[in-house]
Amino acid sequence: MINRRSIVLSTLLSFLMIPISMNAQQLFTLEDLNYGGKNYHNLSPKNMWLTWWGDQLIQTDVEECYTIDAKTGKKEVLFTLDDVNKWIKSDDERYVRHLMNVTFPYPDKPLAAMGNRHAYVLVDFKAKQLVWQDSISGQDENDWCPASRATTYIKGNQLYVTDGNGQERQITNDGSREIVYGQSVHRNEFGIEKGTFWSPDGQRLAFYRMDQSMVTDYPQVDLNPYVEKGIAKVDPDKYPMAGTNTHVVTVGVYDIQTNKTIYLQTPAVSVEADALQQTCYFTNIAWSPDSKTVYIFELNRDQNDCRLVAYDAVTGARIKEIYRETSEKYVEPLHPIQFIPWNKNQFIMQSQKDGYNHLYLYDVNGKEIKQLTKGKWVVMDVLGFNEKDKSIIIASNEVSPIQCNIYSVNIASGKRKLLDNGKGSHRGVLSKSGQYFYDKYTEPDVPRNIEVVEVKTAKANRLMTNEDPWKGYQQPIFECGTIKAADGITDLYYRMVKPADFNPEKKYPTVIYVYGGPHAHNVEASWHWGSRSWETYMAQKGYLLFILDNRGSENRGRDFEQATFQQLGQIEMQDQMKGVEYLKSLPYVDADRMGVHGWSFGGFMTISLMTNYPDVFKVGVAGGPVIDWSWYEVMYGERYMDTPQSNPEGYKKTSLLSKAKNLKGKLQIITGYNDATVVPQNCLSFLAECIKAGTQPDFFVYPGEPHNMRGHQSVHLHERITQYFEDYLK
Repeated sequence: MINRRSIVLSTLLSFLMIPISMNAQQLFTLEDLNYGGKNYHNLSPKNMWLTWWGDQLIQTDVEECYTIDAKTGKKEVLFTLDDVNKWIKSDDERYVRHLMNVTFPYPDKPLAAMGNRHAYVLVDFKAKQLVWQDSISGQDENDWCPASRATTYIKGNQLYVTDGNGQERQITNDGSREIVYGQSVHRNEFGIEKGTFWSPDGQRLAFYRMDQSMVTDYPQVDLNPYVEKGIAKVDPDKYPMAGTNTHVVTVGVYDIQTNKTIYLQTPAVSVEADALQQTCYFTNIAWSPDSKTVYIFELNRDQNDCRLVAYDAVTGARIKEIYRETSEKYVEPLHPIQFIPWNKNQFIMQSQKDGYNHLYLYDVNGKEIKQLTKGKWVVMDVLGFNEKDKSIIIASNEVSPIQCNIYSVNIASGKRKLLDNGKGSHRGVLSKSGQYFYDKYTEPDVPRNIEVVEVKTAKANRLMTNEDPWKGYQQPIFECGTIKAADGITDLYYRMVKPADFNPEKKYPTVIYVYGGPHAHNVEASWHWGSRSWETYMAQKGYLLFILDNRGSENRGRDFEQATFQQLGQIEMQDQMKGVEYLKSLPYVDADRMGVHGWSFGGFMTISLMTNYPDVFKVGVAGGPVIDWSWYEVMYGERYMDTPQSNPEGYKKTSLLSKAKNLKGKLQIITGYNDATVVPQNCLSFLAECIKAGTQPDFFVYPGEPHNMRGHQSVHLHERITQYFEDYLK
């Protein structure tokens, strides 16, 4: 663990080692640093596009695909873009324009799948011919099944399936803006990312049906910014705010062979007179290996009672409840069960029931066989299985709360084996059999290295070593350390970014960058300790940047995250103020020139800090801020705050409307005018309260933009944020 003594030593060494020629080094611009910048790509660590064909590693590129020998790293051309276009006998370059997204869906067959919105094809690269082509590319929500070569998609609000022979079938008739089929539901909470789920044999399709007719419309406006003299139109979003009606979801199963659809007999939903539904959230849909059973995690509206339930995929009947987990606060299922490849009657399940996210082995009757991982650390991902060793390959932060490392876990013994170098942040992708994985990893002083690793021996073969893409530029000083949380016990990790010519004898204006909410963290043992490029830009302009992961953020266990329950922002502010206390103890921090900036939950935190501690923060920039949690969506808001009806004091305490009168410093609020995540009602209502109170925030909007600015507008955004601190903090 990094302590203050190491930080001081690092600071002194960094100061002594500043080259005399620093002024000759190139300075960054936002075009260099920002994701939407024109030169961003050139200053990013180099990458390789990799995928697996069984256990054969493949590199995909724009015009060529290569095989890579996992043991030697030797590359050979497998096929080219010209080859593919010759095999499909098409002169239309729209068909296959590049090979970056080629996949190899059959580990034992020389078949490659590729395409774009105009076509999707399957080619045999040994026979050098086209073997299959779809007829529906360009439709929304495409989901192709390799097992049956059937595709499901949305057309005109209806759900369709085209089988492997090209026969199209419309399987719904009442789809509309209010009746939504085959798309992500519950506003992408609970790990939901899509709305269709093919069975392993490809003969059945489970899909979501979402009735949102009872959900209130939020009145968004389409400004037609790209149409000359366009007239603004109402373009409402269905937005279920906390404590109000939410949508009703059911799960259908379509059978290709019978051309019939049944609906799972999930718990009924009733709408009460007080507009609060006794509803269930259905998530993490999984299929049994024999394609006969559908498994779903069902969560009550209070989100404190979670059940894993099995359903008959043929009749829709409820078979049995496999598992149940309850909590005084909330249970949050995020991962579907995964069946063991060598035992079709056993599966692994992820749960935080012992306080940390770990793996458990169950049988299909609901018997817990054993807990597979245990400790005060979390399983961050399951890469897959190694069938030969009968092990699971996982990513976890066992080494350090701010690292991510890859392990094998033997199912029989529970023994864990570290498969990487034990440093930094590793992201692995496992081959089909689990004998190899490719590893893209980074460390505080490593931009990105790429290796292929043999699981049995943990031997790594380097495929790419990145040089510092910022070489030749004047780089700031990046540091990492810990302080104690407001409870006096818990370690919190922070990052500090200092100007390249940092002088401990000077006093610097300091900006705290904050997010602070669940399912996110800012500090990690990756390149520059996970620093955002904007921090480099600000350090170059003479600021200190301080970033602290308070309680409530992710990857530190259940109690760490749930400490904020029913009072979002309160514990978080206490911890952030411990960060301020630490900063004030440093002789080079100018306590009279302290600012704060954050976006989304971080925007909420920014205004919370500015109005609860008005004499501490001189300047703040809040992007897309939640102002009152009663205006945020049901699933997220009620998980952490309960309903406004059941927790009125919590909603009152955390609302920023009553705090508008406390504003003293300079505050700029920024939002996307068409934000469908944190709707503009939040910002506008706060401004109305400021007008009543006579306080004077500044306000800027991005017309037509959602919650985050897209493309080059992001450069404009970060220049605006920077200029606000330049104008009022420096």
